[in-house]
Amino acid sequence: MALSSTNTAAVDFLKALVRIPSLTGEEAAIAGFVEQHVRRAGVDVLRHEDNVAFGIGEGDDTLLLNSHLDVVPPSDDHPYDPFEPVEVDGVLYGRGAVDAKASGAAMTTALLSLAADGWAPNGRLLVGLTTHEESGGTKNGLQDLRPNLPSLSAAVVGEPTTLRPCVAQKGLLILKIHARGTAAHAGRSHLGDNAIPAAMTAIQQLEDLSLDRADPHLGAPTATVTTIEGGEAHNVVPEHCVFTVDLRTTPAYTHDEIAGLVSEAVDADVEVYSDRLVPCATPEDARIVRAARAARPDAEPFGSPTSSDWVFLHDVPTVKMGPGPSNRSHTAEERIDVDEVKRAVTVYRDLIRAYFSRAA
Repeated sequence: MALSSTNTAAVDFLKALVRIPSLTGEEAAIAGFVEQHVRRAGVDVLRHEDNVAFGIGEGDDTLLLNSHLDVVPPSDDHPYDPFEPVEVDGVLYGRGAVDAKASGAAMTTALLSLAADGWAPNGRLLVGLTTHEESGGTKNGLQDLRPNLPSLSAAVVGEPTTLRPCVAQKGLLILKIHARGTAAHAGRSHLGDNAIPAAMTAIQQLEDLSLDRADPHLGAPTATVTTIEGGEAHNVVPEHCVFTVDLRTTPAYTHDEIAGLVSEAVDADVEVYSDRLVPCATPEDARIVRAARAARPDAEPFGSPTSSDWVFLHDVPTVKMGPGPSNRSHTAEERIDVDEVKRAVTVYRDLIRAYFSRAA
């Protein structure tokens, strides 16, 4: 098949994916559609729950291209039906068009076109389209699928980066900090120990904590107090006040290290509320990065402030790379340039070939 026809096929496939509402936890229909599409092309499919994986080639050197099938709910003011793809002046509108069905459509089309060309990798090429990426909960499709895949050598995560290679992304560490006091009647407040001023002191101590070890692509971690709760009645001295700290982390620190530094800095009890979204980074001399740069020689590697399923590939050399700008994700104006979807097929094909050439 000519490459121009292949790239057009990716757009048609993307439109079909957008037409299938696939909110998180409701991916069965789209998974079935993808499975049938790939099987019709003569490629075997692994279906694990509503996660779909397929590939070509054999060997221990395994490259995974991963993106997610689920989308967030529609916004209130989409210009068109969010689940009816509408193309206007070379721009495709629809929920999931950017985040991240364009990546999944281009990855799938790239693999199927290489298979149709009779090309075989010097190893194994896999595409995995997975569920539950958008929920941020304890269930995640890639995390569930990965034990059913062969050992991975490298990966590409399909998220909107305007096809620039992202080589680092921030993590998320959520801490709950508990200030303790002693309850008393507010009319006899001298008999109590108010936990709210204690929490204010702890917040100032947190503000004074220096986390200045910088990542070359992401800078230094940030800590933001996002919620605070204390007291139960207007006439009772509060014995407990808790505030939440949202820490956007970088590979310069481990989550355990940051939690320890915060515990040493504040006169309060520190609870690790969530630490599963670890920061990720891949050295720029890694083979997968060199392959991505070979496919996009005009694009410099960068670091992303947003998280993704890369956290479930943190032990594998990975780049995050996909069509469309990230700032259109989850918006009523979600849309993607059709030409960028077509270009993504070429970029993924070039990346795959460069990776398996071992010359990247």
